[in-house]
Amino acid sequence: MSQKKMSSTKHTPQATYNTVTYVLGGIAFVVVVIVIVVAIMWQSGSDAPRNDGYGTVKNPEVELSLPGDGVVQLARPGAQRVIDVYEDAMCPFCGDLEAKHGQELAQKIDEGVVSVNYHLVNFLDPQSASGDYSTRAVAASHCVAATENARVYSAFHGGLFDSEFRPGEGADSDRTDAELAELARSSGASELATECIASGAQRDAAVTDANTGRDALAASGARGTPGVLVDGQVVDALGDSEWLASIN
Repeated sequence: MSQKKMSSTKHTPQATYNTVTYVLGGIAFVVVVIVIVVAIMWQSGSDAPRNDGYGTVKNPEVELSLPGDGVVQLARPGAQRVIDVYEDAMCPFCGDLEAKHGQELAQKIDEGVVSVNYHLVNFLDPQSASGDYSTRAVAASHCVAATENARVYSAFHGGLFDSEFRPGEGADSDRTDAELAELARSSGASELATECIASGAQRDAAVTDANTGRDALAASGARGTPGVLVDGQVVDALGDSEWLASIN
């Protein structure tokens, strides 16, 4: 029996990936990188202050009024749209809201587009080093609102939520009444306001009004602070960058 001749030809495996595959892979990688970069830029842009450089309320025609229960209203006569803002002076998300939309809101007030009702509450007292910082901030707001004009109050309110002034939750220290008084003074408040803050004269009223504000917030349908309502309807003020720009 003759033996079959064995072939000596070697099988050489071919590369699975060719040049076209590498090019397509490179393009896909570049696309992914671009998408990530654009997403980061978009997110950074969405958190940027709106109307940056405008500052706080400056129009002398804006009036400050106190409708009751500790609410502070800033508006030019005839403003048609009503915005209610519920905030705690220690709330980091409230600070984010003020940083992003505070200047935009001030301009809308100055232009007579909106009337704004500020409701300060005290949810976060237990998270402050003193145990009552949020309440004392409400009291300070009462003192400024009772003695000053809309421009001074707006400047004080903006300073209260500034990240350089606002205490952190669970921090080892917060702000004293003397520091709250100094903030009022630097915002243009008179000695009448600063003495009211330093003495704690409005503290009892602040407790009552903050509790009323908490009840009103719960009844509004908002889930917490910051709670923002436009003409009585809750809006997603942190998630929707255009909520204020769309109000005319």
